[in-house]
Amino acid sequence: MKRTLELTIRESLKKYPVVGIIGSRQVGKTTLAKKIQPTLKKNAVYLDLEHPSDLNRLSDPELYLSQFTDTLVIIDELQRKPSLFPVIRALVDHKRKAGRILILGSASPYLIKHASESLAGRIIYHELAPFTLAETGFKETEKLWLRGGYPESYLSKNDEDSYQWREAFIKTYLEMDIPQLGIRVPALQLRRFWTMLAHSHGGLWNASKIGWSLGISAPTVRHYLDILQGTFIVRQLQPYHSNLKKRLIKSPKVYVRDTGLLHTLLRIRDLDDLQGHPSIGSSWEGFVIEQIIGSVPETWQTYFFRTNAGAEIDLLLIDAKNRPVAVEIKYSLSPAVTRGFWNAYDDLGCKRGFVVYPGDKSYPIGKNVFTLPIKELPKIWE
Repeated sequence: MKRTLELTIRESLKKYPVVGIIGSRQVGKTTLAKKIQPTLKKNAVYLDLEHPSDLNRLSDPELYLSQFTDTLVIIDELQRKPSLFPVIRALVDHKRKAGRILILGSASPYLIKHASESLAGRIIYHELAPFTLAETGFKETEKLWLRGGYPESYLSKNDEDSYQWREAFIKTYLEMDIPQLGIRVPALQLRRFWTMLAHSHGGLWNASKIGWSLGISAPTVRHYLDILQGTFIVRQLQPYHSNLKKRLIKSPKVYVRDTGLLHTLLRIRDLDDLQGHPSIGSSWEGFVIEQIIGSVPETWQTYFFRTNAGAEIDLLLIDAKNRPVAVEIKYSLSPAVTRGFWNAYDDLGCKRGFVVYPGDKSYPIGKNVFTLPIKELPKIWE
């Protein structure tokens, strides 16, 4: 399946000495890199740091890597050897040219100690997300929503195989992937925390409340959230702060980014389970938010907006010209917005708005706000 990020990676390799593809484990980074590798005009060397033989080659990394001054070196799972970052910096500074190194990593550069500082100004990072509707096609909306976008989950023969793969992914993530990052957290405790986030998916972050429920401190809960965010498992959607003279909500909203993982944590196996689950509305909201955030232009900013008086917008987009676009998300064939939405719409001076829903017709509901079928999402930023 063609990934929309492929062209961007190719262009970056023509401009930057180091290009990074980051994203969750099993999201397709290696597959994408190997697809790009044979089409390059120059040869490429591939190193997978999960293989002992490749790790041994880098026992003296400066000596080994310095021989490839005119060859692209692809280093997979670089977070397993963060000591490589200063070496890469030195090599790039010695001979600065585009397309020297392509690194793949399953943790954000901020979670890997010194990663961002070592290569500052020498690298451009691109995040590879799970499959999106732009890649699978909008006819597969229900399948992508239920199974999520991890390739092996989405492409499974049936829903049960997909569910079993996701259950195994969660177990491996907790018991192997996190310890490999040097993070010492009890796997059972982190799963309980992750499950609690799933049950409050799309809700306001409250560290004290969650900490009390788990019997741990608020700083520890904050640490757990940083781990899940730094490994691309959860998203914190920040509140929009304007100069309005109103009391605004300041806590972020937290979402499990992949709805397939969300449904596994909630024990939702198929569409029948999903349709009857009380979390269906919040699941749909998170799914749509991920599709939008993954597709809007990079110059756009994303927030939510809420005041203590009840004015609220699910997703507030700020375009390149600093104009607000209001997006409400409803899982209903006859979506209606609340007074709180209209109040927020007026307070922020919005000129455009959309109500994304699972129907197939777009029609106006007032003040230049239109219902928008999910298959027409690109109209938001076109």
